[in-house]
Amino acid sequence: MSRYRKIINRIFASCLFLLLVSVQNNVKAADGEALWKANCANCHKPDADYTGPALKGWRDRVPNEEWIYKWVANPAAMIATDAYAKSVFEKWKPTVMTGFSNLKKEEVDAIMKYVDDYQPPAPKTAAGGGAAAPETDNSLLFGILTLVLAVVAFILLQVNSNLRKLSDEKEGVLRGEPVPFYRNKAYIMAGILVLFGIGGYYTINGAIGLGRQKDYQPEQPIYYSHKVHAGVNQINCLYCHGGAQDGKHANIPSVNVCMNCHMAVNEYKGDPIVKEDGTPVDGTAEIQKLYSYAGWNPKTKQYNPDNNNDGIPDGARPIEWVKIHNLPDHVYFNHSQHVKVGKQNCQTCHGNIQEMGEVYQFSDLSMGWCINCHRESKVDFFNKETGEGNKFYSIYEKFHNDIKNHKLDSVTVEKIGGTECQKCHY
Repeated sequence: MSRYRKIINRIFASCLFLLLVSVQNNVKAADGEALWKANCANCHKPDADYTGPALKGWRDRVPNEEWIYKWVANPAAMIATDAYAKSVFEKWKPTVMTGFSNLKKEEVDAIMKYVDDYQPPAPKTAAGGGAAAPETDNSLLFGILTLVLAVVAFILLQVNSNLRKLSDEKEGVLRGEPVPFYRNKAYIMAGILVLFGIGGYYTINGAIGLGRQKDYQPEQPIYYSHKVHAGVNQINCLYCHGGAQDGKHANIPSVNVCMNCHMAVNEYKGDPIVKEDGTPVDGTAEIQKLYSYAGWNPKTKQYNPDNNNDGIPDGARPIEWVKIHNLPDHVYFNHSQHVKVGKQNCQTCHGNIQEMGEVYQFSDLSMGWCINCHRESKVDFFNKETGEGNKFYSIYEKFHNDIKNHKLDSVTVEKIGGTECQKCHY
């Protein structure tokens, strides 16, 4: 009987080994994409120019394959010494790529392999050619499979125990009666620890996520498509949200700002607009809703008369937009400081807003998310020799000397106090 026990143990060990190897291979395959999303996706796209150039086909552009490692580690030093690096900077200036000296050569290889192998996702359509089906979440399936594997492991342990008992009886070995699993202190303790671990994990995650609303996408009074306005029609964000450049708040545009264009544009003739759930949107009907809020008569092409002398056309009322991005009252955030001084694009915090239909919250806007951005984002540091950059930073004499002596290739927001508590909480 001991021979069978050894065979079963070997089979079980082999299955466990294959499972671990499979998981390891999957993790390795995902490393390139994970590293890309963590370090590159904010500024680059694989197949299209963004804040930085498209990276697909990089091998055909760089002088040699070793060049990419030097560039990733220290772009500023490369710009000063390498002709091709200087030409890249001339095309994309004043933006200078953040150096990632912490990335190992193998990690850079994984990122660039992901870029080389990247294929744009095929459009998802229903079988009848209709709207795309919503993406499915496989978490439940993985949970069920994990539970099944746990049950199988428990059964194998019981089988092993019974085979050992039969073997002992045949060989005349006397052993005490085994303790039932539901009374076994080791099993009970293991179960308690597992429950505490799972409960603690979900409790901590729930506590961390309190007040956050990433992916929040409320239904608005008017279906306003940023994809149509900022994407197709290339309307600058600051035309509607002028406060983002000049003040603390980006501001929601008044109805009059919308009417500047829609006095003339009274019908939607673009590509069909479809919500995420596949529901079609009548663009012309949404424009009519705007007219109703503005008190505008599209037939006479005039505002309604002000019969009650309150200073606004009869029937006009403000649009009750649902606010999406909310920060706690104890957090200070200034849009102009980031847009005008920090020269950040709207997409840094709001995602590819020009590709969104109805807007949703792209980032979780947590303190950790902001701090990581401050650790990585470079300051538009004033260059005394060329006179370029923000003159406010000319007072940081030490950093100027460090850059001049090549001790630093750039200065991040963190180095000028961007991670100090009182910068955002006071």
